[in-house]
Formats: sequence, structure tokens, C-alpha cells
Amino acid sequence: MVGLAFRALAAALLIVAIGSHSRVEAQDYPSKNITIVVPLGAGTGMDVVVRLYAEKLQAALGKAVIVENKPGASTMLAASQVASATPDGHTLVVLTSSGLAINQWLYKQINYNPEADFTTVSLYVKSPLILVVNPAVPAKDVKEFIAHAKAAKPALDYASVGAGGFQHIAMELAKQRFGFEANHVPYRATGQSITDLVAGHVATGFVEAGASIPAIKEGKLRALAVSSTSRLPLLPEVAPFSEVSGAADFEAVSWHVLLVPSKTPKPIVDRLHAEMQKIMSDPEMKKRTADIGLIPFDSPSVEGINDYIKSERVKWGTLVEKIGLKGSQ
Repeated sequence: MVGLAFRALAAALLIVAIGSHSRVEAQDYPSKNITIVVPLGAGTGMDVVVRLYAEKLQAALGKAVIVENKPGASTMLAASQVASATPDGHTLVVLTSSGLAINQWLYKQINYNPEADFTTVSLYVKSPLILVVNPAVPAKDVKEFIAHAKAAKPALDYASVGAGGFQHIAMELAKQRFGFEANHVPYRATGQSITDLVAGHVATGFVEAGASIPAIKEGKLRALAVSSTSRLPLLPEVAPFSEVSGAADFEAVSWHVLLVPSKTPKPIVDRLHAEMQKIMSDPEMKKRTADIGLIPFDSPSVEGINDYIKSERVKWGTLVEKIGLKGSQ
């Protein structure tokens, strides 16, 4: 009995010690400069937004916040770097649906665990695509497009920036959901795909907002819908696919989520989450984010972020397997 009581007391003291250690770490945080690793190149929409809030985080936390661009391997270089970083809140990473919900299904092997290696901090932006057609395509709206695609002989060609890329799987999701066929034409870069869409070499595609809006405004491409469930601030006249297709739950968006390595003390995670809530809810920050073709929104709780990412893993994993791309890269 004495032995049991001693072990219980020792366990209780250990819990108290761990809790006290976490509080000390949180009180001392940050103790040095903070680095946010961005998996895309400088000047991209993601990079621009991160640099905007990094400046505000720096003011709030009292230490320099450095943005480090580490593009490559479908965001996996950045992910693996931060997955193995010291979990003290001084190294963060921004990842997307590719890094956290798609790569694990698409690739035979990845060198990080998207489910176990990170703790979520803030989910603050959605990055929608726009369904466009060359003006020669007779469809003027989504329902006409689906009917036209079902009847087209031969099937329509659609552009993307490569197998397994988000533009590709967004169209494959639409094909599966609405029962039409379309032939995939992969490109190396978005700019080249837009050029060929405008020229009529391919008929359609889900394309990036920032790259396609100039051609849409000039009448060189016809925008039929955005892939998010809310309207794109830069193109408010174009309805969400979910509104005009009869499928209220249809959404195919990438998203930006800020993370730290797993085992980062909860008080540090909570502080970062609260600071990001304040920063990203500022109207000026929302406007500047919307102005580059993204959809800003208020982050759910950490638990809500985790639930959303889990649902996205199921959605995209199921699709990748259904279209035969599981382990294809």
C-alpha cells in the first residue's frame, strides 16, 4: 500500500513539474528570433500574406519574425524541415491541402507524418480556383457546362499544372460528382495553361484566381464559377460552384494553415493562436489578403482546424484512390 501511495504521489508531482515547466517556457517565449518557413517562392500569394502577418507578429511578440522561403517537392521540403525542428515555438511552417491532406495519398513515400508531426495554430485563408472556359465553348453557366461536357464528342480537354496538382484533382472531383468526361492536358506552369486556354487549344480548366482574372476581365476567358463555397472578393459577380450546380456541399479549395512541430507546449500554441486571431481579423489585413485573390476568414479553434483537416484528408484520399493516383508519384 505504501508503495502504491508513493508511486501515485510521484506521478502527481511529475504532472505538476511538467505543467510548471510548460508555464515557464510560455512566460519566457519567445526567447529568440522566430522563423516561419514558407513552402512556396517569394512573391507568391502565400508569401505575401505571411510577410504581412509576420510583421504584426513581430510587433506583438517583441522578437524578429523571419520568413524563410523553401519551395520544392510539392511543399514537402518545408514540411520535413519543420517536422524535425525543436518544438519550442520558434520555428513555424505554413502548409496547404497538398502538404497535409493530399501528398500522403499521392506519393509512395513522404519523409514526414502530416498527422503526427505538427500542431495546428491558425487556419486563416482559403485559396479557390475558378472554373473557366474558352469563349468558343457555348456554356454560359455551370449547368450548361455540365450538360455540354456530358454531350461533347470527343470529350473536352482541360488544363492543369500536372497530375496530382490541385487544379487536376479539382476537375476530377467535379467529373466524379457530376458524371461527365474530360481529358487531362498537363502543363508545366499556370501561365502556359492560361495562354493555351485563351488560344482555344484547351477548352476549360479550374485555374488560379490571380493568374486568370486579367484574362477574365478582358473577355478572353469566361468564368463560370469559383470552387469555394463563398464568393471571391476580387470577382464577386461569379457565384460559387456550390450555389449554381445543385451540389451545396461542393468545395475544392486549397488552404493555408500555420503550424508548429508537435510537442510544442500548449501555452505557446495558445498564445500564437490568439495573436493570429487578432491579426487576421483586422479589416485592413482581410482587405489586403482578398486583394491578391484569396479568401480570408476567422480561424476555427485548434480543435476545429484539426477536424477540418481530417475531413479534407478523407475527401482527397478517397478521390486520389478512385482516380488511380494513389502511390503514383
